[in-house]
Amino acid sequence: MARRWWALGALVASMLVLAFDLTILNVALPTMAGQLGATTGQQQWMADAYIVACAALMLPAGLLGDRFGRRRMLVAGLTVFLAGSVLGALADSVQLVVGARTLMGIGAALVMPLALAVLPSVFEPDERPKAVAAVATAGAAGLPLGPIVGGWLLDHFWWGSIFVLNIPMVATGITACLLLVPESKDPAAPRFDVRSTALSTVGLAALIFGIIEVPVRGWGDPFVVGAFAAALVLLTALVLRERTAPRPMLDMALLGDRGFLLNTLTATLAMFTLAGLMFILPPYLQAVLGNDAFGTGLRMLPLMGGLMVAAKFSTPLVRRFGPRAVISAGLVVLAFATILGSRTSVDSGYTFTAVWLAVAGLGFGCTVVPAMDTALAALPVDRAGSGSGLLLTVRQVGSAIGIALLGSLLAAVYADRLDTSGLSGAAADSAGDSVVAAHLIADRTDDEGLTAAANSAFLHGMSTALVVSGVAALMAALLVAALLPNRSGAAGTEAEQPEGDDAGDAGDAGADVVSAPTDARQ
Repeated sequence: MARRWWALGALVASMLVLAFDLTILNVALPTMAGQLGATTGQQQWMADAYIVACAALMLPAGLLGDRFGRRRMLVAGLTVFLAGSVLGALADSVQLVVGARTLMGIGAALVMPLALAVLPSVFEPDERPKAVAAVATAGAAGLPLGPIVGGWLLDHFWWGSIFVLNIPMVATGITACLLLVPESKDPAAPRFDVRSTALSTVGLAALIFGIIEVPVRGWGDPFVVGAFAAALVLLTALVLRERTAPRPMLDMALLGDRGFLLNTLTATLAMFTLAGLMFILPPYLQAVLGNDAFGTGLRMLPLMGGLMVAAKFSTPLVRRFGPRAVISAGLVVLAFATILGSRTSVDSGYTFTAVWLAVAGLGFGCTVVPAMDTALAALPVDRAGSGSGLLLTVRQVGSAIGIALLGSLLAAVYADRLDTSGLSGAAADSAGDSVVAAHLIADRTDDEGLTAAANSAFLHGMSTALVVSGVAALMAALLVAALLPNRSGAAGTEAEQPEGDDAGDAGDAGADVVSAPTDARQ
């Protein structure tokens, strides 16, 4: 086997680990909270520190790769991630766990855009779709596999084993990158701008902090308002500063390309929907249907099955029909799946859920893979790192918005629909916070009526959130069909040319499916 395919195997393993760590902590939080004495707020930040650090640093990470070498910074990111994993395995306090998760998020911010950016230097254009499909599948599969693997580890080992799992896989990735991945950089990359980096990092951290805290604190909370205000001021200052820079870190000229902009927004919308699904489904599968964490992970696999099928067939479809038709169709399928899912009732059972999850996976794969590829095809080769960083940063923010908006909508409808008239004040407040809490109270008081009411209220909230996702996907499909250029793949040619032209490397972008954040707060 050629060296490049061994290198791909190492990248796949590394991306799989990064995907694990977006969801694996969900099943470990109750155990960790008991042993470390963590409050609810501390549990939230044990999970969210990873997302905040990753989203805040992704933009400058691409520029660092362009200037200092993409392989070098990729190895640096994997090394930082490895250090965070070691610290997490040895941690004996909440503060150390939060610190470990932050380090892992910093490492992930370097790895995600640069793993994508090094592929053109490793694979020829006709091989890239296969390579990217492998990375995309690994990244996407890691999301539901996180709870599965985490549940198995907790059944057999202590909670630190979820961090130990990362160590051999990341160490292998580092070694393979050093030995097998060629170095690439942009000779004209600008010097590292400390001020712009500080503005982008703190501004994006404030924005993501506010978005993450909205479902818990509410839109009017002073901390949330202050975070959004700080983000607005800092990011505005960044845009003004970058507009006068000869080679900006935030390259606004890229957003002036209609193809890049629309494909970026399309991929962001798809991740908005996926992030919402990953937030909504676990409490439904666990509390309403009665599955444990391990069983919940298994029951989310139809979503990944649909994605894998779409990853296999999206490339020939784009070559035949062009990205505009495939992306539009993918968004319509995604909308159909979410609206179908909104018909879920208390008596539907898992079979119905598995069907619409598989359809959602098909729609998601046919949307995000060609959208990301076409967006990346618009990037100048020498700006692959910074352009990928911008693309992934926008998508990471979109994912967080999906969690915040759909999570807030779900919580509001659930609290409004739940009848807690028979409960005391404290119990009513707790039951109104989440369906999981309502089930715990119902079990403690042997109140079957509360269980049924909580399930019904949650499904109303879930249906509302899914309808909103479906409407957003349909609107995006109309926008794409009307405005998206029909240029396909890296060749930048029209799809209607003779089939012998190798115009479609659709799939390059799917490598970042891993970046959808999920929230461990359910």
